[in-house]
This record gives sequence, C-alpha cells and structure tokens, in this order.
Amino acid sequence: MEWVLAEALLAESRDPRALLGALCRGEASAERVETLRFLLQRLEDKEARGGGGDAGARPAAVLQEAAREAAVGYLVPLLREPGPESPRLRRRVLRAAAGALHSCVRLAGGPQWVAALAEEALRDLRAVRPDSGHEGASGGAACVPDGPGAEAAVEVLVAVSPCLRPREDSALLERVVQAAVAVALSDAEAGPPEEAAAALAAGRLLPVLGRCGEEALRAVWEGLRAAAARAGASGPGAGLAGVGRQLLVLSALAEKLLPEPGAGGAPRGPEVGLDARRCWHFWRTVQAGLAQAEDALTRKRARYVLRRAVEVSAELGADCACSPREGNDPSVFWWNEKKKDELLKFWENYILIMETLEGNQIHVIKPVLPKLNNLFDYAVSEEKGFWLFHPSWHMCIYKRMFESENKVLTKEGVTHFLELYETRVLPFSPEFSEFIIGPLMDALSESSLYSRSPGQLMGSGSPLGLKLQKFLVTYISLLPEEIKNGFLLKLIQKMTSRHWCAVPILFLSMALANVPRCKALGVEGLLALRDVLQCTMITHQILLRGAAQCYLLQTAMNLVDVEKVSFSDVSTFLMSLRQEESLGRGTSLWRELCDWLRVNESCFRQSSNCSSIELHGTSPLNAYVKNLVQEYIKSPAWEGENSFMPDWFEAKLVAMMVLLAVDVEEMRNQYSEKRRIQNVLRIFLDPLLDALMKFGTNAYIPLLKTDRCLQLLLKLLHTCLLKGSSTQDDEVFTLLQNFLMSTTESISEFILRRLTMNELSSVSDLDRCHLYLMVLTELINVNLKVGWNRGNPIWRVISPLKNASIQHLQEMSSGQEPALGRQIQKVVSMASLAVVCEAIDQKPELQLDSLDAGPMERFLSSLQLNQTLQKPHTEEQSSFFEESSSSQGWGKIVAQYVHDQWVCLSFLLKKYHTVIPTTESEILEPFLPAVQMPVRTLQSALEALTILPSDQVLPVFQCMRILVPKLLASYESLCMESFDMGWKIISSLSNTQLIFWSNLKAFVQFVFDNKVLTIAAKIKGQAYFKIKEIMYKIIEMSAIKTGVFNTLINYCCQSWIVSASNVSQGSLSSAKNYSELVLEACIFGTVFRRDQRLIQDVQTFIENLGHQCAANVVIENTKREDHYVRICAVKFLCLLDGSNMSHKLFMEDLAIKLLEKDELVSKSRTRYYVNSLQHRVKNRIWQTLLVLFPRFDQNFLSGIIDKIFQAGFINNQASIKYFIEWIIILILHKFPQFLPKFWNCFSYGEEKFKTSICTFLSVLSHLDVIIEDISEKRLILKQALIIALQWCFSHNFSIRLYALLALKKIWSLCKTLYVEEFDALTSVIESSLNQVENTHGAGNAKKNWQRIQEHFFFATFQPLKDYCLETIFYTLPRLSGLIEDEWIAIDKFAKFTDIPLDEGFQWYLSQTQLCELKPGDWSQQDIGSTSGEADNKSEWTDVQKKIIPWKNNVPHLELELEFQDRAAKLGKSIGRLIVVGSLIDKPTNLGGLCRTCEIFGASVFVVGNLHCISDKQFQHLSVSAEQWLPLVEVKPPQLIDYLQQKKAEGYTIIGVEQTAKSLDLTQYCFPEKSLLLLGNEREGIPANLIQQLDVCVEIPQQGIIRSLNVHVSGALLIWEYTRQRLPRR
Repeated sequence: MEWVLAEALLAESRDPRALLGALCRGEASAERVETLRFLLQRLEDKEARGGGGDAGARPAAVLQEAAREAAVGYLVPLLREPGPESPRLRRRVLRAAAGALHSCVRLAGGPQWVAALAEEALRDLRAVRPDSGHEGASGGAACVPDGPGAEAAVEVLVAVSPCLRPREDSALLERVVQAAVAVALSDAEAGPPEEAAAALAAGRLLPVLGRCGEEALRAVWEGLRAAAARAGASGPGAGLAGVGRQLLVLSALAEKLLPEPGAGGAPRGPEVGLDARRCWHFWRTVQAGLAQAEDALTRKRARYVLRRAVEVSAELGADCACSPREGNDPSVFWWNEKKKDELLKFWENYILIMETLEGNQIHVIKPVLPKLNNLFDYAVSEEKGFWLFHPSWHMCIYKRMFESENKVLTKEGVTHFLELYETRVLPFSPEFSEFIIGPLMDALSESSLYSRSPGQLMGSGSPLGLKLQKFLVTYISLLPEEIKNGFLLKLIQKMTSRHWCAVPILFLSMALANVPRCKALGVEGLLALRDVLQCTMITHQILLRGAAQCYLLQTAMNLVDVEKVSFSDVSTFLMSLRQEESLGRGTSLWRELCDWLRVNESCFRQSSNCSSIELHGTSPLNAYVKNLVQEYIKSPAWEGENSFMPDWFEAKLVAMMVLLAVDVEEMRNQYSEKRRIQNVLRIFLDPLLDALMKFGTNAYIPLLKTDRCLQLLLKLLHTCLLKGSSTQDDEVFTLLQNFLMSTTESISEFILRRLTMNELSSVSDLDRCHLYLMVLTELINVNLKVGWNRGNPIWRVISPLKNASIQHLQEMSSGQEPALGRQIQKVVSMASLAVVCEAIDQKPELQLDSLDAGPMERFLSSLQLNQTLQKPHTEEQSSFFEESSSSQGWGKIVAQYVHDQWVCLSFLLKKYHTVIPTTESEILEPFLPAVQMPVRTLQSALEALTILPSDQVLPVFQCMRILVPKLLASYESLCMESFDMGWKIISSLSNTQLIFWSNLKAFVQFVFDNKVLTIAAKIKGQAYFKIKEIMYKIIEMSAIKTGVFNTLINYCCQSWIVSASNVSQGSLSSAKNYSELVLEACIFGTVFRRDQRLIQDVQTFIENLGHQCAANVVIENTKREDHYVRICAVKFLCLLDGSNMSHKLFMEDLAIKLLEKDELVSKSRTRYYVNSLQHRVKNRIWQTLLVLFPRFDQNFLSGIIDKIFQAGFINNQASIKYFIEWIIILILHKFPQFLPKFWNCFSYGEEKFKTSICTFLSVLSHLDVIIEDISEKRLILKQALIIALQWCFSHNFSIRLYALLALKKIWSLCKTLYVEEFDALTSVIESSLNQVENTHGAGNAKKNWQRIQEHFFFATFQPLKDYCLETIFYTLPRLSGLIEDEWIAIDKFAKFTDIPLDEGFQWYLSQTQLCELKPGDWSQQDIGSTSGEADNKSEWTDVQKKIIPWKNNVPHLELELEFQDRAAKLGKSIGRLIVVGSLIDKPTNLGGLCRTCEIFGASVFVVGNLHCISDKQFQHLSVSAEQWLPLVEVKPPQLIDYLQQKKAEGYTIIGVEQTAKSLDLTQYCFPEKSLLLLGNEREGIPANLIQQLDVCVEIPQQGIIRSLNVHVSGALLIWEYTRQRLPRR
C-alpha cells in the first residue's frame, strides 16, 4: 500500500522539490513524516535502478538539492524538537524521520555535506552533562545522555554514518565512535529517556559504525573492551545494564569481530587482526550475560555470541586460546582441532542446558541435568587433576538455576551443586570458592529450600540441610591448607552480610559445626562468628535460635586456632551466647567447652595483664580467672557518689568464667579429693567474699564496688541454677551456698541500711534498689533451703525492713510539694514492701504475724490505690532530666510504684480471701477496707488496668482472680467490665512479647476460674455468654498465635480434674455447661502455611536430637503446639469415670455435640478434598468418639446408633471411613442387640448410597470379632452370607470386591464352626471364590483382589487388640494417608504431664504388628511405583528442547517499520509469507495462529480487528507472540482491495479451502511471496473471495469428519511453506 501511495504521488507531480516541499509543510504528524519517508525511499529505489524511464525529467542535481533541503530544513530540526508528548508517538515520528533522513543522505550525496551533518550531530551528542565518576573509552569523562536530544543526535548519526568515507573521514569516525561508546556503554545511573538513547546507540549506531571500515571497527572494539574492564573491576553484579548493551553490540557485530573462514580454513578479510575469542573481557561479558542478566533477550544474545564463536572455531579448524588472567587458571575459551568432537559435544550440551533453563519448567529441565554431569566429565582431567574448561562456565549454569523464579528449580540446582563431590573430586579453583561464598550462600538463604521431601517423616531433617553439611565437610577437607583459612573466614563473614531466617542459619551453623577440627580462625574469625551469633538473635523461634548458638559455639571450638586468641577473646565471644538458650551449665555443650578449655589452656595466646600474676603451678586458665575477679572487684578511680549502676555485662562474663574454670578443674581432677575444688573456688572468690564481709561494717566502701560485687554474686547463683544443671549433687553450687551463708549477715545489714536510711535519692538509685531486692530474695531462698531458724540474719532484716517501709510511706505527706529524694524513697519503700509480701506469700515460714490483722495489713488495706507520684519540684527537674539515658522515665517510675501497690494488695487478698464479703453492705465499719469493700477494690483494679502498661498488670489480674468469684452474683456488670478490660489488654499484645504468656495465663485464671464458671452457669446471665464469647475469641486467636488455646484448655481441664477429685457427685456440672470448650479442643488444629509447617518440622527435628543439642535441655518445652490442645482434651476424657453420673452426662453431651458437628461439616460441603480442613475436623471428631466409646452404655447408644450408621452412608475420605467402621464393629461386638439395625443398612436401594455400602461390607468382614462373645452364631452367619452373596452381584466393581472379601471371611468362619445347613451353598460359594482366586492374566481385577486382601484393615487390623491411643491418633492416620500434621506420636501423650493418667492406664500402645506396617491404600498402591525411574536415569536419550531459533546471519540493521524492528530484536528470520485471518471470529483460533506465525517466521499476520489482541483467550493461546510479530488490521469488507494490492506487489494469493479445482498440499510448491487466506470457522472462504484466489490448496484427509479446525489447517500450511524453504536458507 505504501508503494502504491508513493507511485501515485510521483505520478501526479514530476517535480520532486515541489512534492517534497509540500510534504515538509504543515504539522509534523506521524502520518505526514511516514508518507515523506515512503516517498523518499521510492525515489531512492528508482534512483538506484537508474531513474527508471524518466531520468531526464528528474535531473540528479534537482533531486539532490531537494533531498538536502528536506534533510536540513525539515528532518534535522524535526529530530531536535521535543515532539509529541506520548513516548510511543514520539518514537514513531523519530523512527520515520530517521528513515527519511537516511534516504535523503543517500539521494543528496556530497561527502562534505554528509560530514557536516555528522559534525553537527556529534556536537549535539556531546552536549551532555559529564559524569566524573567514570572514564569513557577515550580516557575522558563519560557521557550521560540527556534523553530526547541525545536520542535525536544518535538517529542522525545512524543515518549519515554509513555515508562517511573510511579514510578521508577517519578522524571524524573515531570521534563519533568515542561519543557513541560513551553514550551506549556508560554504567552511570540514568532515567528512561537516557536509557532509550543508550539502547539506541548500542543497538543501531555502534553496529553501523562497526561496518564503516577497519579503523572504526577497531575503535568500537576497544570501547567494548574498556567497558568490560570497568564492569569487571567493579565486582560481580556491577553494570548489568551495560552488559546488556555490550551484548547488543557484540551480537550485531559478531561476524566482524570473529574471524571469517577463507580458502583452506585460514581467516581472511580486512578485520584479520581482530579475534574476540582471544579476549578475556569478551568472554566475561558473555558469561555475565548468560548468568546475571535479568532479561531473557540479553541472555539470548549471550548464547548467540557463544554459539557463533564455537561455530567459527569449528569452521576455521585452527587452534585458539584466550590467555588466562591468572597464571595457573585454565583458559576461558580454547579450541584444538584434534579435540574438535569433544569440544563440539561440550558446547552443544552447554548451550542446550542454558536454553532449556529459559523455560523455567522443572519437568523440562530435570531430564537435561544429567548432561550437566557430563560437562564436568569433559571439563576435568582426572589424570592430571586440573580443569580443562574454566569452571566459571559451569557456575553460570548454577547461577541461572539459583536465580530462577521457580523455587523448585532453585532447589534442584542447589541440590545438584551440593552433590558434586559425592561422585567426583574436582580440582581446586578460586572461582569455585568465590561461587560458594557468593551465589550459593545467597541461594541458601531461602527457607523454602529446606522443606522435607515427599514421603519423608516429620522431624527427620531437611535433605538439603544434610547435603549442605556433607558438602562443606568434604569441600573444606580437600582445600589446600594455605587456602582453607581464608575461605572459612570469608564464608563466616558472608553469613554476617545479610539478615538470615531461622532455618537457613541453623543448617549453615550445623554444617560448619561438623567441619573437621583445624586451626583456621584467629581473632578476626572469632569476631565474625560473634557477628553471626548476633544474626541468630533476630528470629523469634527460641529453640532454633538456641540450637544455632550451640552449633556456632561448636564451630568456634573446632576451627579456632587457640594460639592466635587469648582467654579474653574467648570469654568475650562466649558472652555473645545467651546462657538461658544454649550454654547452660551442666549440659553436654558446657562439658564440651570445659574439655576444650582443659585440653588447650596452655596454648592460648597470653595477655600482658595475665602473665604478670601467673604463679608457679597455677594453670593459665585459673590464673586468668583469678586476675579477672581481682580486676573486677577493684573500684574505678573515677567513680562519684551519684554515678550510675554499672552494666551487667562484666558481671555475667566473670561469673561464667569462674564457673567454667571450676568445672575445668573438677574435670581435670575428677578422681582426686573434693577439697581441691573448694580451694580453687575459694581462691577465685576470695576478693569477692572479703568485700562482701565488709559491707555491714564499712560504710565507706565505694558505691560502684558494692554494685559490682552484688551483681557478680547474683550472676554466680543464676548461672549455677540454669536449667540443665543438677543442683542436688552439684558440689560447686553447695560451696556457693555456703560462701553466701557466711556473708548473709553483712549483706543483709548493708541492704537494710541502703533501703531504709534515705540513701537512695536519685532516679539512677532505683536500679540499685532493684539489685538489692533481687539479692535479698536470693538470700531468703538460700537460707530456706539450708534450714530456717529464729537466729537467722534474715529474721533480723525482714521485720525492720517492713516497718521502716511502712513508716516512710506514712510520713510522705501529699500536701507538700514533693522533692525528688522523698519521692524516690517512697518508690523504694513500696518496692521493698512488695518484695516482703511476695516472700511471705511464697514462704509461709517467714510469716511473722498471726492471721489477725497487724500493722502492715491495716496499712495496706487502707492504702490509697493507684496513687501516682508527682514529679519533683522545678529546681530539681534539671538534675533529674540530665541523668543518663539509661534512667527510667518518670512515667515508668510511677507505673512501677502502682504495680508494687497491687503486689501488696494481692498478698493481702490471698491472706484474707475467706473474709471477703459478697456485698459491701454486710460490713458497717470495716477494719480492712480493701478486703471488706471488694466492689471499690475491683473498681480500682479496672482503673489500674487503664493507667498501667501491659507489662505491669499481672498483680491486678491476680487480685481480680480473688475478687470476681465473690462479686459475680451480685455485681455482674462490674465483673463483665473486668472481663472486657482484661481481654482488651491481651488482644493488643503480640505473642512474641515476653509478658504475653504470663498475662494470658493470669487472664485465663480469673475469667475461667472454676468458681466463676460455676456461678455464671448457675445464674445464666450476661456473664455466662460473655465468658463463652471470650472463649471463642481465644480459639480464634489461636489460629494466629499458636499456643493460646493450650493455655485455656490446660487450665480448665486441670481445674475440673481437681474439682472432680474433691467432690463426689455433680463435680463436672460446671464443665457440662462449657462442653463446647472441650468439643473445640477435640477438633482443634489449623491448616498451616508452608513456612509455618517448615518451622514446626525443623523444631521437631531439633527436639528429636535430644541431649545432643543443649538447647533442648536449657529451653523449656512450652508445649504450645496445636497437638497439645487435643492431647490435653483426650487425656482429660480418659480420666473421666463412666460410673460417675456427672462424668457420664458430660461425656454423653459431648458425644451428641460431636455427632452434630460431624453432620454440620458434612452438610456444609458434601464433597471435600483429602487433608482439607473439613477432612481433618471430621477425622478428629471420630477419633474422639472412639476414645469416648468404652463409657457409653446401651441406653445412650440406642439414641445415637442411627446417626452413626447414617454417617457411614456419607461419601467419606478413607481415614474417616476406617474410624466409622471401627466404632460400628466395637458397638456390635459389645452390644449385639444392635445387629438388626445393622442388617437394615443393607436393605436400601443401591442408588441411595452407591459405593458407601462398602463401609458396611467392611464391617461385615470383621464378623468374627462381632460374634466372638455370642453363643448362638448360626442365624447371624446365615444373615451375613445372604447379604454378602446379594452384593456380590452388584454392577459396581468396588462393591463386588468388598462383598467377595466379606464372603470369603464369613465362609471361612462358617467352615470353622461347621454349620450343617450351609452345606447346600458350599459348591456355589467355593466355586465363586475359586474363580476369583484363579483369575488369569495380570489385569486390574486380579491385582485389586490381591491388594484388598493384603490391605491393613482386613489383613492386620484387629479391632479389639488395636484399641489404644497409638492406633487412634498415630497408626491409623498414618496408614490411611492423612498428612503428617495429623499424626500424634504416642510419646507426646506421655510427655504431656499437666494431665496425669493413672499408672495402670493401658490404652497407650498397640500390642499388634499394625504399627510396623507402611502406608499404602490398596486402590492406589500402583501410583508412584515407577516415579523414581526417571530420576535414576544417568542420561536421557532425548530431552525437550524449546528454543527460539536465531537466523544464521546478523540481524538486519536498516531502519524498518516499527513492528519489524521489534520482531528483529531477537535476530529473527523474517520470511515473505503473509497469513490473513480476517475472516476468523474466535479469539482462541487467532491466538493460536499468531503463535504459529511467530514461531515459523511469517512476515505479517492480518486480523480483522486489532482489538482482539487484548482478549484474554487470545493472549492465553498466543503467549505474547503478538509482541514479536507484525500485525495488520484489514477488515473483511476491505479484503478484496487488500488482495488485489498484494497481487500487484507480486504475491500469490493461496486459499486454504476445499474446492473443485483445489490442489493437494503434498503436491503444491509454494512461491516465496505467498499469501495464505484462511476461511471462517463455519462458512469457510466466501465465494466472492474465492474468485480473487490464484490457487486453492486442500489438506488430504483419511477420516470421515469433513474439515479440520482453522488453526490446525493454517498451521499445517504454514509449516509446509517453511519446510519447503528450509534448504534454501
């Protein structure tokens, strides 16, 4: 059409100047510029052919002048103008103007004029802002293009550069090249306009310049090398955008930069001096494109360049090598004609793997991976032990897999890499080590890689984690000694460079801990390990965090070179560990550390301060610790009386080192007398004990010294008492207690003085108050353990402290403006009083007064609750606010003060809980107001909850627990308000906060107190429903915060058990009103996300390690897993007694609710998937019913038996089906009276229940168990035989199979008992059974008959003997294919000791072989039987190869239409075939044809409406083919004109239709210029269009159906056209 338009314009006007001038006037629209371009191209074409027949009418000079005027006067200014706002429209105008300018330059001629245009464009290109951060190829400042201006300048240069003369304009060409390289290959950050200019320069200008002569090509090449060198110097991953543009140039100039074979295989041509294959930077650019490029196009260009280099090397047949960058490295690329076949095979496999990885589909990629093993076989010389191919090529493959969006592919790649050393030993390569530290470590940070393999048991460990451990151990063992240290240090430092999730850092730490012992790390390595420890603290999973710490400590002990580190370095490192999570005294890790210190203590680097005091005969460790204690006890010279309390870090360090040294000494002298240990500990602690003994007598001991001594004392006791240390037989702990006892009097007098004599007067002194009270509490505990007597020093402290505190609080007058010192003393006194109350509450031996109200009780009872402290007066505020930032804010001080008030009140309410009235009107003159006026106290508690922070509300909840049961009946609304306020606090907290669980427990204890539940249920008021509302809110919260429901069900069940044991009848009456709670607990369990399941699995793996991992010993198992909710409920139900009426009623009510819940779930979704939430809930319901069954009597069962049978008619999953069958068997065994109802289940029509009759036939298969205790079996056997025979004739195969099995078992029973009247049936039954047994062949019928007989439910399962918790909750779910989340191992029941079962409880373990069976349902056993065959193949004979083919020559660089340029981006081969689908209606057919046309390289695909490409169905079939294929819109009415136009252009119009004169496709030879016209789906090609066809082609058919789908027909013809033209390419 464009050529027709151009011809029409030329025919109308013979004067080109006038014609061009007319087009150059007016608005510069895209259509006008494109018309100008078409006209100029037509003029250029005619001029190239000698002007046609009218050359005289259009003299060359006139045409040249017109072309110059159009170029200078219109096109160049047009390119410089901003243009349309739309980027797409501007691009269209620019492209058309550049094409027109290109034609103008060719028409105008004139070297000087062309050079002038180039100079002007070059000035425009250089008029950009310099970027001083980088140097360009010419050594000057690099250019950052300024967007549209630079883009226009590049377009001009693209147009004029081909017309520059290589010799005369060589200087100009060189400057153009330098500017183009600076724009195209700049790695400076740029926006979209600048990026577009750079891409244009790289994609068009540089390739054009490369064809402008040898010098220009060499300049382009040098620019490329310089850019590659800069990118390499910047490190991996730098300048990826620049790499993409470099590869764009390289792919376009590949034929110029690679030698061209000449005669005899020798290279020839002007570029004989250039050979990119020998350049190291060239190959690094290719590798960067292969491995690091984010876009598929850049990776494709890299593969194209690599393939061309290999093809050229094979064609040349000459040896070639790229010099290695390092002396010992293998060449990045080399060629040897003698090894041509091996090299071709290597690169063929390599490129196949890289192209297959583009598919991102694991089923396509996995079969190709064995070829990767072959690459290693080719690449390594096992004889000489070195790399033949540079290992960086292999790393590119792994990097692509690691960075895949498909995590399955990433995992496959990581696994494959970690398995490398299992079958081969690879030579050492620095590239390999760098890859491990870089990309591999980055890939390993993805948690999902560590998930279990299908079929692997929960808690068995991550396969990838175990492979990582094996790989690291093997690889590090093979490293040269001089390399090993640096590698390990870099590896550990890499672990500190990112935030790791809990699972990856755990398995990395575990792998490092298993590396064989070597002297690899010094102080720097120890510091790096300490940084890794800090990384572990981020995760909230405490057990995983603790386990990682354990493994990192083992890593330090294995890898640290003790001669390079001192005791001080080690002790500082140990302080990075949390002792409450990992390094607990008495654990195996602690002993391992002691042993490591003992073995190496003489090898540690000596510190200067240690060597001076080392005594003859004293071990280095003991000398260091002794010096450490002495230095610690010394008071600093700079201390002032108002200085802040020292940090706890140093006290922790000294305490830990003292205990380590003592335990090392005990290990060293384990067979010597114990006095040695006492002497060593005495030597260490002498400075401390001397200082403590002076506390009571020397009033001038420096304050900081007293602080440090008390801190060390506390830390010694806490470290000794950590979990994992057994204090009963611990000699060290006993010695510490004795030392403490000797200093008790001195310390207690010092504390009493400090707390009562107004010596604490500043905000920082509150920290000291807290320290003193902690020490006092420890003194009380120790004295109670060793024995209590009236002469004990603690007796002489408690009473004065209590009295002085009360006196201080009474003296504080609220009327005066408060001073800071007075307010601080008030806080101290209240805190002291709170500690005294807690001590008396926990230790009744400290009770100094009788139950009669003493002064303290009267004072506390009359205390003004929630009284806040005013800030100190103005002149003291400045000093208050100038204190250190570690000081608490005044708000926190007030909160602590109010908290301590409630601690004291809680003590008072506990002591006098029996005298708390239910209404305040009962007491006229209360002598204990807070106790005897409970309503006012509860109102104050509600007020306290509004002013206290959430970490201080615990004592308020404890007071509420005492008050609410007393007031619920009379003051229900007030109690409900307390429920709401408490829930508001709990729901606002995060479960990762330490206070959450203690607050939740206290909240549950006061809302769900047994008395509260009983009273609420009795009055059935609003409080009853409020409690149930909170109950459901807690259950709902458990889905997000795991462990919340555990707290509730544990407390309720324990309180109900206690009440049941204390009261004989009616003891579970309150529980009966809240049976919904037990119901929800029995069916509780959320469906976890994949990441949550992974965390649980890894935690189980750590727990299974037991004492091997110290974290299991130190960290308390909180039993917050969802399983423990059900375990608690089930154990509670097991404790109930069926003979107790209240217990019986509770269980019956629960059973009815369970059946109703099952019915509700079944109705909510009639069809549900295996392991869905509905499946799991139903499964748990029937498990609970099985647990309850032994307590059901006949009367109750008669009421629910119909519901149980009805459940059997529902289409259930396998596990539920087994449980229903089991409970029916047990019912019929225990109560044969229900057999008639059972027989009735077989009387329904077959259509009512279809295959659900199999449930009852399965029950019938266990008839021997059912009639075991029945004396008269004959009638039952007869009925069973009749039913079994009846169903043997069912048309359903599965039903017949179950019926035959039941028949076989019943008949076997009949023969055993010998019933004479059955003799008549013998021949019929036995012939039927023999026929089934002797079925010939290997068909499904025979296989299924064998499998159902071997199925566990019929062959091994024994309904009576297997009745136990293990079968119900573990064995049967496992055998029936339930997901492992539903398996509850029996040891969890045993570990859960909150609900203790009787010692004689026999329901735990199964006594049969059922637990030893492996899972596998009989109807599905053949699935997956050959699943492993594919993976085991060492080499696949053929693999999928989905590759977009490159054309053999370089992409055409002339300016074409925009869609053609887009299609050429991939270097596609564009044919001359046009496919017309304008008659097609369906988007699916159009989308499929679009994809077919794009794949086979059609030039244009014509559609009736371009809007179809936005249709979802079109896009689903086209898979983005429309982006790479020229699309043209021709509506059906316009088809005749379009076909005639194409005929004029030389196209043969071919119709795909069956006509009278149609030709056979197999006989037709397609012309090169072919147009395929496809018909409508229903009507084909209309008659009027058939007349326009040159030929009709039909596809030969063999079948009866008249025609093929239009997409299929079109695809066949397009392929035939392509096939015929393949030999010519």
